[in-house]
Amino acid sequence: MSVRRVIAVFGLFVLLLSGCDGPADPAAETSTSVGPTAAAPVLRPGWQPLTVPAPPGGEGRLLLRDAAACAGRWFLVGGVVDAAGGTRPAAWTSVDGTTWTVVAVRADSFYGRQNVLSSVACRDGRAAVIGAKTGGAHGYPRISTWRQLPDGTLVEVQASFETFGGPTAVNVSRLAAGAPGWLIVGNRSAGAASWVSSPEAAEFALVEGAPELASDPVGVTWAFDAVAAPPGWLAVGGLLPAGRIDRDPAVWSSPDGRSWRRTVLPGGPEYEEMQRVTLVGGVPVAVGLRGATFGAWRQEASGWVAAGTFGRRAGAGVPGVASLVAAGDRLVAAVTDGARHSVWVSADRGGSWREAAMPLDVSAGVDRDVALVAVGDRWWLAADDGTRAGLWSAAGVGA
Repeated sequence: MSVRRVIAVFGLFVLLLSGCDGPADPAAETSTSVGPTAAAPVLRPGWQPLTVPAPPGGEGRLLLRDAAACAGRWFLVGGVVDAAGGTRPAAWTSVDGTTWTVVAVRADSFYGRQNVLSSVACRDGRAAVIGAKTGGAHGYPRISTWRQLPDGTLVEVQASFETFGGPTAVNVSRLAAGAPGWLIVGNRSAGAASWVSSPEAAEFALVEGAPELASDPVGVTWAFDAVAAPPGWLAVGGLLPAGRIDRDPAVWSSPDGRSWRRTVLPGGPEYEEMQRVTLVGGVPVAVGLRGATFGAWRQEASGWVAAGTFGRRAGAGVPGVASLVAAGDRLVAAVTDGARHSVWVSADRGGSWREAAMPLDVSAGVDRDVALVAVGDRWWLAADDGTRAGLWSAAGVGA
């Protein structure tokens, strides 16, 4: 399983308990909205394959994990795995989304030289990245952050072990960029946590145990993703209320990534949590688990409301949302239902969804990923099925 999906034992235990909400039924309908509806035909994007050049450093299989775009610059990150299973970080960039070149990567630590880069964000045409390599006496992910120098080189940022690891570490999830700088969300033994950095991304400061962000007598918190939402940040995840075994969806807002205000949405007996969030037309929309399906939530003037559902849990794997982007006025989500990865499109801010055919079949499993990025109504999909990886683009896909 990719590092970005490493989940604490407690979090995984709770997620698996959610299977009690209802049986997985692969034959169930694959597209729903609020209220009954017939399954819509699968969309067929005109996927165009793109060439991702091999980075220097020896032969190996490409690992593609995440992508981002801003200010006329695209970024793609991952790594290379050799025949012996050894890994090294790798990144690529483009000025048109079509022709890609290798980014020079400079690691300064033992584990940094083995990182697989898992989460990338960018601001003002420059990227910052999270990477990790599992290792050490306890087999924990050894987290590194990376920043881009003016010459384009991606360099490892030195940090103390306790910044991302240490005795209270649980996981590091996603990196977001915005006007305030950079924000990482993840989880510590005290609950949801954040890491904040200046615009240079030269150092991240851990915010652990923050009131309303962290767990408290109300419940146990878990953060998955964040997005820049003026005047600051918006993070999403879930809260496990005291005395319950199923999470309710939770949202946090912050002006600076340090002080947070929590909003817990009304939850039912089913397991619900927000796993990815983005802005479409300036409106925050999140997608996550809602019982045996995937669900969307949307922020309106009156507050957060539940939007449509889609897909259905299948197979023995852990379901989850891998990616969520806005492509023009549409939302595009990549999810895994426990058996396979799929892509879904919404033209009404999460109210209804249609599946879009992928250019590569990707079953659920270890080292299999799908990531999305979009600029205008054009979107890119990076897919890795565990034996090969590729990058494709499509434009003008309806829903």
